[in-house]
Amino acid sequence: MGLFGNKKKKEVQPSFLTWIPLTSKAQLEEIKTQSKTEAVFIFKHSTRCGISSMVIKQFEKLFTEETKNLKVYYLDLLNYRDISDEIGYAFQVMHQSPQLVVVRNEVSVHNASHYDITQTNLTRFV
Repeated sequence: MGLFGNKKKKEVQPSFLTWIPLTSKAQLEEIKTQSKTEAVFIFKHSTRCGISSMVIKQFEKLFTEETKNLKVYYLDLLNYRDISDEIGYAFQVMHQSPQLVVVRNEVSVHNASHYDITQTNLTRFV
């Protein structure tokens, strides 16, 4: 026992989310193609925004064993603003940050921004 009592080691939660970096406009065509057979997620994140940093952590915690196979693309808004603009045009969503866009059959079927992202029911897209 240490000076301040028995300290328990913090359990590390397994991660059920695998990010796919979104770094080129060409990937938007891949997303459209993939969306014909499954839901595809695009998470737009600003690395300079405190809200975005909090939301991304909470979003990652939403993933479970059941949702681990969902395709989730990560877009760094500061480095790829042109891709963000193209997402807005291609999927008819107004730019927000942070923002989650879910694509099925080449169209946005769900989008949320800020803390509303953390209320997204991922299982409905499995």
